[in-house]
Amino acid sequence: MTTSILAATGTRAGERPVAVALAAFLGLGLLFMAGFSPAIALHNAAHDFRHTQNFPCH
Repeated sequence: MTTSILAATGTRAGERPVAVALAAFLGLGLLFMAGFSPAIALHNAAHDFRHTQNFPCH
C-alpha cells in the first residue's frame, strides 16, 4: 500500500516538510523585501496590497 501512495503522490513523506519550509521562507522573504524596500517602484507596486493586509508601510 505504501508504494501505491508514493506512486500516486509522486513525493516521499520526508520531502514534504522541506518543501513547505522552503515555500514559507521564500514567501516571507518576498513579503519583507517588498514591504521594507526603500525603492519607490516596489513601494508603489505593493502599496494597496499591503494596506489590504494591514501590513505597515509608512
